[in-house]
Amino acid sequence: MSIDNDGTQASIAEKWGLDFKAATKRLEGVIIKTSLQYNNHLSEKYQCKIYLKREDLQVVRSYKLRGAYNMMSSLSAQQLQKGVVCASAGNHAQGVAYSCKQLNVKGVIFMPTSAPKQKVRQTKMFGGANIEVMLTGDTFDDCAAAAKKYTEEHDMVFIPAFDDVRIIEGQGTVGVEIDDEQKDIDYLFIPVGGGGLSAGIGAYYKQISPETKIIGLEPEGAPSMLEAIRNDKPITLGAMDRFVDGAAVKRVGDITFSICKEVLDDMHLVAEGKICTTILQLYDQDAIVIEPAGALSIACLDDYATAIKGKKVVCIISGGNNDIDRMPEIKERSLQYEGLKYYFLVWFAQRPGALKDFVNHVLSPEDDITRFEYMQKTNKEAGPALVGIELSAKENYGHLIQQMTNYNINFTEINKNDTLYGFLV
Repeated sequence: MSIDNDGTQASIAEKWGLDFKAATKRLEGVIIKTSLQYNNHLSEKYQCKIYLKREDLQVVRSYKLRGAYNMMSSLSAQQLQKGVVCASAGNHAQGVAYSCKQLNVKGVIFMPTSAPKQKVRQTKMFGGANIEVMLTGDTFDDCAAAAKKYTEEHDMVFIPAFDDVRIIEGQGTVGVEIDDEQKDIDYLFIPVGGGGLSAGIGAYYKQISPETKIIGLEPEGAPSMLEAIRNDKPITLGAMDRFVDGAAVKRVGDITFSICKEVLDDMHLVAEGKICTTILQLYDQDAIVIEPAGALSIACLDDYATAIKGKKVVCIISGGNNDIDRMPEIKERSLQYEGLKYYFLVWFAQRPGALKDFVNHVLSPEDDITRFEYMQKTNKEAGPALVGIELSAKENYGHLIQQMTNYNINFTEINKNDTLYGFLV
């Protein structure tokens, strides 16, 4: 709540002029009112009632359509005539593309060259002849700068990914739908990228259910909202891990930050490896295919297990645009996070049977070598071998290290050396 000049209390929504009822009306017939599904497996695991808000089942497989269409349908006929521009790594691009086709508006969509191919293809499919996709810049920030320059040069309208009240208002309709189906929510877990979704849902819920705990979630490698809250202002991150592309934002919005700092009860970071494990588990156990950002709200639950016991919980599955080409990396990150995958440089003794002895005496019978590659020889001496080992149980790690020591094997563990890992693996 905030205090108006006349001394009365106004909700955050009123302060920022967020009209969720009007946004819901604009989106009728355009978006899908996505399922709020009770999840038996997770509910039993955490001894509470867990519901999944399935925005991965949205028309463009993410919530981003809500904000994009809400803003674009609010523009004047003159503004729409000029056409629109956006910059996005994927989900916002698809929302804008779909909106362009629905409103018969010309759109130019800038995407970084690193954008997943699947998201580029989907964007073109949703926009059809109404849009042009321009791949430019190695990073989103470079892409966004090019998009804004293009907008000014061609006198078009820029559609931001998150930092606009009409975008925030549209994303907040996710909260309206949750409240329509379930009352008395104790905890709402929301992925945070630029902050549009968390600002919208948070502002709506603090207006209708202030006792509901709103928890924002970011990947450990891109803590832009957490750092903004710690510094009481948006800051630009330096190096960051872009793996969770739907939530990896260098700088959150000024408006989204101002709202989030008032409506979020907690900001929590989730390890990328934990996110990968969650993606695989959801696929295996529930046949749900989600992108890394979409898994944040479930990947965090272990850390809140005590708090949510016996409570009614909603996890926002923000999107399902996961490129199948990324699955090997997802599995790899999961295995390393779970303590099941290790890489070593091993200098084998130059004698017959050295590798055979390693397999027979050093490895546990259930463990496996998943990669073996001799490095280049130097000074006519055999170089080390790059050895990737997948363990059947993380407890086997101690035995592996002890056995290599017992058999006087010269080795270096690469997982603990970021430079070596990045260069060799």
